[in-house]
Amino acid sequence: MKKSSLLSTIAFVFIMLLSTNVDAQKFRGLDKSPMDAALYKTSRNAPAMAKVVYSRPQLKGRELSALAPNGKVWRTGANEAASITFYSDMKIGGKAVSAGEYSLFTIPGEKEWTIIINKDINVWGAYSYNEANDVIRVSAPVSSGESLEAFSITFSEGNLHLGWGTTRATVSITK
Repeated sequence: MKKSSLLSTIAFVFIMLLSTNVDAQKFRGLDKSPMDAALYKTSRNAPAMAKVVYSRPQLKGRELSALAPNGKVWRTGANEAASITFYSDMKIGGKAVSAGEYSLFTIPGEKEWTIIINKDINVWGAYSYNEANDVIRVSAPVSSGESLEAFSITFSEGNLHLGWGTTRATVSITK
């Protein structure tokens, strides 16, 4: 009787371990607004100067103004507020920012976007945005280009570019 009970217990533990292992290998599907990153380097072998981590919402037939309304603080992407890390002291739109990690908010507009570097990090959306924690605000002129389905951020030739739909906002980024 004791041997049978011991074997039953061992079999039960083995089955539980096996089923736990199977459950641990279930993966979520692709996020509707996948996370991405843009890295700023002056050349392929140069050290990184800045990095933006953000989520990429899609237009899916919707208007940009409905997703990122003009005149309202926007998280600059989807899900968590975009984060921007400066690996050394930099200038954004001519204004100094110390090395460190920040959130990146924007205020879209027809002719220009306001780029906001904010001390708060790891925040969801712009719901808890606090203007008192802004490090800098700079204006980025708006232009138009080929339509982009997914919100996109890139660096090139000393500029930070944000694009979605046919809207483009560009601001300088220098040492």
